[in-house]
Amino acid sequence: MESKIICVPGQKLCRVDPSYILGKGTYERDHFICSSLAGIVNINKNNGVTVIEVVGKNQLVVPAPGNTVTAQVVKISRQLCKCRIMSVDGYDLNQNYRACLKKENIRSKEIDQVDIAQCFRPGDIILAKVLPIEEANTFRLTTAKNELGVILANSEFGHPMIPISWTEMQCTVTDTVERRKVAKTVQKQN
Repeated sequence: MESKIICVPGQKLCRVDPSYILGKGTYERDHFICSSLAGIVNINKNNGVTVIEVVGKNQLVVPAPGNTVTAQVVKISRQLCKCRIMSVDGYDLNQNYRACLKKENIRSKEIDQVDIAQCFRPGDIILAKVLPIEEANTFRLTTAKNELGVILANSEFGHPMIPISWTEMQCTVTDTVERRKVAKTVQKQN
């Protein structure tokens, strides 16, 4: 009878090896394949390649470096935004995770000219990527790609806004224009 290996998020499963492929529920960190879920480890061998994956019963998803997350901006300061992560790669989370988005990770160019108040406001919903973790209990985010940034926002009057450029959004009621670091959305082709 084969015993099942049960793991928790962040647990190291094995060293990275050319004959191993990362499957669902895993990520690479410090030359190890790690679990991003609480669940059971599945090892599948096909044509000399071994796929390591984690299958969770309740699909407890934890953000991992490289994941795309949806987060809400909670508070801004001159140096960073505090956020709460609400979903990871399209999976809604059962709990929210704290994250920070530092000034130097907002844009890939002209970093020294970034004004956080001109990029984000509390309440904005953003798309971001998770960076490698540096401190416990807080995930680091980046929006330094065109497809990352604000996806939903309300104006200072509380009305929904629509993007009109990569740096501006317009209120749908008052036509007021506000500055944001807008995510470049990809339009689906019919």
